[in-house]
Amino acid sequence: MNSKKRNRSDMFWGYLMVAPTILGLLILNIYPFIETFIRSLSKTKAFGKYEFQGLMNYQEMFTSEEFWKATWNSIWFCVLTVPVGIFLALLLAVLLNAKIAGRGIFRTIYFLPMVVAPAAVAMVWKWMFNAEFGIINSIFGTEIRWLTDPKIVLITCAVVSIWSSVGYDAILLLSGIQNISPYYYEAASLDGAGKVKQFFCITVPMVSPTLFVVIIMRLMASLRVYDLIYMMVDQANPALTDAQSLMYLFYRESFIAGNKGYGSAIVIWTVFLIAIVTALQFIGQKKWVNYEV
Repeated sequence: MNSKKRNRSDMFWGYLMVAPTILGLLILNIYPFIETFIRSLSKTKAFGKYEFQGLMNYQEMFTSEEFWKATWNSIWFCVLTVPVGIFLALLLAVLLNAKIAGRGIFRTIYFLPMVVAPAAVAMVWKWMFNAEFGIINSIFGTEIRWLTDPKIVLITCAVVSIWSSVGYDAILLLSGIQNISPYYYEAASLDGAGKVKQFFCITVPMVSPTLFVVIIMRLMASLRVYDLIYMMVDQANPALTDAQSLMYLFYRESFIAGNKGYGSAIVIWTVFLIAIVTALQFIGQKKWVNYEV
């Protein structure tokens, strides 16, 4: 009996400890998702009321050229930012792990862009990329329309996104690199392996679990990018169609056009894309993620 009472007491305190997290998950994540899905099947009416209309929003969404363009823009933004950003973050993490003077200061400096408000970051870079008086065109003596040329506007936004996130990703990867035993590098050096070979044969495999998490986080953030594009590309910008992401389209439809049912359908589609990308990552991790120490 004492053993059963002790087990019940342990279960009670265990459930009590995780209750705030479970309640937060239900209130802040699961309930809003269910509410969004219900609204995606409804038509927005006056005074915040909704009328159920089935799959009409999805039918309208999948037949819209603007929607498919926004989907492609979001995917293309991922292609532009994730591979380059992850590579630079990993390279930066290796450099920050080296024994150099003042490396603590450098770690702080590279992390600062993540602390600065995204709106401030976007406004500064928007001024730098200005075609008429921007500092970038002034330095290189060019007249490139960085934010109004449909061919390069998304690339411009991708550059800013990489700059603002590479420091944070590097710090996460640095924590994984610091968990690698130095004996692996010493043994490799005795065998004649150079720094480059040590990087690809020791660092990358051993830091792959952390790298896997960082890649998933960056993919999710890139697919739901909104604030950066909203701040850098005005609604009157002729290149808006070529820069508009799914979340930007959601904002326009929900809060400007007032069509929250259609906007909710866009959110569900974005969640579906994120789920597919995450599932593919978990399936593929068996081939390249090394959990052995």
